[in-house]
Amino acid sequence: MTQPPAPMVVPRFSVKQRITVMVNRYEVLAAGPDGSEGHLLALAEQKRMKLKEEVVFFADADKRRRVFSFKARQRLDVHAQHDVYDEYGNVLGTFSKQFGASLLRSTWDLAAPGVQAVGRERRPVIAVLRRIWTLIPYLGDVWVPFVFHFDFVDTATGAPVMTSERQKAIRDRYDVTVHDPRLDFRVAASMAVALDALQSR
Repeated sequence: MTQPPAPMVVPRFSVKQRITVMVNRYEVLAAGPDGSEGHLLALAEQKRMKLKEEVVFFADADKRRRVFSFKARQRLDVHAQHDVYDEYGNVLGTFSKQFGASLLRSTWDLAAPGVQAVGRERRPVIAVLRRIWTLIPYLGDVWVPFVFHFDFVDTATGAPVMTSERQKAIRDRYDVTVHDPRLDFRVAASMAVALDALQSR
């Protein structure tokens, strides 16, 4: 039986990072048919130095309305299970990083109603080069010059679920395509932000 589409489906969007003193800020933007940036869909903020990793998404830049979020179940553990919540506190989906598989090639599990997917870095060679870069003294703390992409596929069928492609820019920017209409935008956006916010930890 075919699962119905998610309540909120956005086939394409982009994520741009903005770094400030106390928070990491991400703009989630609609994408035009030609790949151009459209209007703001959500503004995400990740406060630093929290015991439990949490990112909150707001409806607009005024931050008056909290529309969804994701939060780690365990403290100070990047490999912890993360739950995605709607604005009323209902769980929309989950994701977590596979520890063993991620030692050489970052790998994530993603789950939502009707969706069980696994996401991996597209190019294993780039994955290895990124790890070497972070081990070099003084270089590990600066911008990584390697462009990396993630492909999420259905664990049962291998069908594409979501892709995140990093663009060549000083500040991180990702173009995201949601192939599976069962994947709610709020879960997809949370996963896309986590690929940057949690990737190097």
